[in-house]
Amino acid sequence: MQKKGATRHEVLERLEHHGGLAPGVASAVAEETGVPEADVYGVGTFYTLLRKPGVRRVCQGLTCRLVGAKALLDADESAVPVSCLGQCDRGPVAIDARLELEQAAPRGAVTPDDPSLPMNLGGVDRPGYPALERAKALGHEAVLDQLEASGLQGRGGAGFPAWIKWRAVRNEEAGPHYVVVNADEGEPGTFKDRDVMLRRPRLMLEGLAIAAWFAGAEEAYIYVRGEFPAERRSLEAALADAPVPDLTIHFVAGHGAYICGEETALLEAIEGKRGMPRLKPPYPTQVGLFGKPTLMNNVETLACVPSVIERGGAWFRDQGRTEPGSKLYCVSGHVQRPGVFELPLGATLDEVVEAAGGYLGTPKAFSPGGASSGFLPMTLRETPLDFANLQQHGSMLGSAGVVVLNDTVNLAEAAKWQQVFFEDESCGQCAPCRIGARLQRRAIDRFLDRRDASALEHVEELHWEMEEGSICGLGMVASVPLLTAMKHFPQDFA
Repeated sequence: MQKKGATRHEVLERLEHHGGLAPGVASAVAEETGVPEADVYGVGTFYTLLRKPGVRRVCQGLTCRLVGAKALLDADESAVPVSCLGQCDRGPVAIDARLELEQAAPRGAVTPDDPSLPMNLGGVDRPGYPALERAKALGHEAVLDQLEASGLQGRGGAGFPAWIKWRAVRNEEAGPHYVVVNADEGEPGTFKDRDVMLRRPRLMLEGLAIAAWFAGAEEAYIYVRGEFPAERRSLEAALADAPVPDLTIHFVAGHGAYICGEETALLEAIEGKRGMPRLKPPYPTQVGLFGKPTLMNNVETLACVPSVIERGGAWFRDQGRTEPGSKLYCVSGHVQRPGVFELPLGATLDEVVEAAGGYLGTPKAFSPGGASSGFLPMTLRETPLDFANLQQHGSMLGSAGVVVLNDTVNLAEAAKWQQVFFEDESCGQCAPCRIGARLQRRAIDRFLDRRDASALEHVEELHWEMEEGSICGLGMVASVPLLTAMKHFPQDFA
């Protein structure tokens, strides 16, 4: 049991302050916080950046693998391979012991300045919060009406209607209420939130301020991916002139756990625990941070809010094609000009790649929404990249991390890279996910070693077990890269 008055929420911050889980650190943090030493040690070993502090890290995400990450890793025996670092437009990528970029190409392109776009990454980040003032003038009910009329869906991956979350938190009588920003962008192929924080930080902060005012929250937490120090500095600088005297904003650094992109795992991390997803219900809107009603939104979702308030929900809805609003599509892999492009939600692959300057080589496959979306063939290049249409093809839009693979890539190898990712990033809480992810990776390894099709005969059964028995979405989608590669590219599994 922890001591009365223990400050568990300080555990991760203090572990970071001590430089990670070096000998004696768990004992020192236990003494400082009142949390048992074994508990502190368990928390520290969960997070990559604390478990292995002070080392050079080389990205082994899908896009970086396509452009030479293995050679970069092989050239430095002391470097540690890690999952996607959120710099897919700049690969291959390495970060130093301070988590600063050490090896990376220049940052990718964005849609040129166009004030008619809701987010307009190419524009100038404006001072002042006019949308916040307008929201207060409209009142809570009118703001909710505009949000509902906009059809804005959560841009973090799940696509849940934003207005339902907002209403649910406001309707909860128990206080205090909190707002939490999910800026732990870890899905391979995804780097849109990174560019919002770097290019338009005030836009996101204004959306946060509107959300906090609406929810009746006096405190907000921004959970920024640990490998994004420049992005955090950008937000902190923008916060210096933010007109929000009644709102206290806390920054919390992630410590290297993809699973903390799942909203309840993120809450566990802020509270100083291992980032393991909670059973739902209850949902965070009812029992969230510190057990209180919590409104959680992704960076891009909040960046959409100011335009909804200023220009109206109907206007925002009309920016989409098959579904409401514009969307930030991240494009990397075998394209001429990787980057983040704001297009109508429902744009096709060809339209997205046209914004990125066109294909490199002969396109063979694409991943429409990060590792979780698997692989699709080019016969689906005209499919709208939205939430509903991709689901009909056994895929998902997710975070819109579009990765293009040309005909130099063997999809069995690409599937292996993604299965390694899911095996590494499973939190281990659910047996189906913990064991299944490892077995799927071993299955593709055996196939590649022997080219024996029998190595893959139980892949679909394992997927069913993982999908039905996992607490969170990671286990439910962890087999999708392998299954979709086998389905659409059987020639690569001959």
